Amino acid sequence: MLDINFIRANRQKVEDAIRNKAYEIDLDEILKLDDSRKELSREIDALRQERNQISAQMKGGKPAPELIEKGKELKAKLAEIEPKLAEVEAEYIAKLKTVPNVPEDDVPIGLTEDDNQVAEVCGEIPDIKDPKNHAEIAYARGWLDKERAAKIAGARFAYIKGDMVKLQMAVVNFVMNSLTDENVIKEIIEKAGLKGKISEKPFTIVLPPLMLRTEVYDAMDRLEPREDRYKIEGQELWLQGSAEHVLGSMHMNEIFEEKELPVRYLGYATSFREEAGTYGKDMEGIFRMHQFDKLEMESFSTKDTSRAEHEFFVAIQRWLVEQLELPYRVIRKCTFDIGKPDARGIDIEVWLPGQGKYRETHTADYMTDYQARRLQTRVRRDNGDLELVHTNDATAFALGRIMIAIIENYQNPDCTVRVPKVLQKYLDGKENI
Repeated sequence: MLDINFIRANRQKVEDAIRNKAYEIDLDEILKLDDSRKELSREIDALRQERNQISAQMKGGKPAPELIEKGKELKAKLAEIEPKLAEVEAEYIAKLKTVPNVPEDDVPIGLTEDDNQVAEVCGEIPDIKDPKNHAEIAYARGWLDKERAAKIAGARFAYIKGDMVKLQMAVVNFVMNSLTDENVIKEIIEKAGLKGKISEKPFTIVLPPLMLRTEVYDAMDRLEPREDRYKIEGQELWLQGSAEHVLGSMHMNEIFEEKELPVRYLGYATSFREEAGTYGKDMEGIFRMHQFDKLEMESFSTKDTSRAEHEFFVAIQRWLVEQLELPYRVIRKCTFDIGKPDARGIDIEVWLPGQGKYRETHTADYMTDYQARRLQTRVRRDNGDLELVHTNDATAFALGRIMIAIIENYQNPDCTVRVPKVLQKYLDGKENI
């Protein structure tokens, strides 16, 4: 959520953000509501002060009839105005929540995904004659069973079996070992040209809850669109749609000391998302599922280092993909595609031979203090000032999609799959599965 004073001081910038993110919001209405709530608050404060003065005069003896009458009058006025303030306040907050974050200056302006920009293309596309898609290979190897999953849970669920499970666990162990290794963190920071700009602190591994309360989900500004979420019937609880939903809210209503920051988490969670409609070939195999596993990065930092932290997260994503020796490209997302709470967004798309195109496997979201304002997650600076923290989240690996990328890029004609070198030690030295 944006600060109302920022909106007043940067009216044109906020209006540009609304337009460039394809929202329709009446800022005049929000500012008028803010004026109304301030005026009602002043009126209530004045009435309460007068009531307190009268109460003080009524102590120590029988109060004069005129004081009693005045007290009743003030009580009646407060009973009339206080509900009005509550109503205006609720409408004001609801409308203020709809205002999107302001994009960074280097975010491409665009109103469709077609306006995203390819920033860089890396790695060589493998020369595979008649490439199979991951589903064909997985079925041939006995790694995938969607028919029985549909019988048990419905469409877009799957039983993953055998060496495909081992492959996923190998990826998980590789990422956890890498991002908790200070030497790896230093290597990534130096390669990205960020040495001296951010901390070299490694990540803390987290297994988070898989559910969160409605008010927390809303404060994260990740509850909408609700039709994509799974709610627990009869309770104000939701299954999380990605690990950052329960990592970013972890320090709600807390205050960090500046020396504690940055705090970096690597969360592993099974996530749930209701995605309506059909997507052609995206329905094959495990590309687009209602249930999927993710390794997600989350950080809390000061405003001084948060942009560099965002660039660091992108550097991590690139390093991880490069360690698997997969061809990829970096996408600078446009204003429309970065999302409401984001100030900047970068995607990594990996080449999938079975589809003959690059597909999104990673995203990195830079939120500035937009999320922290509603979460009230703050930092006490060394000089004693209290400030909102800045937040970043980014995919380390969406496990399903990265297994697709490995299977399709490392496929053999006989449907066996070569194991990337960095993963072989996690699979008992196997070179093929």
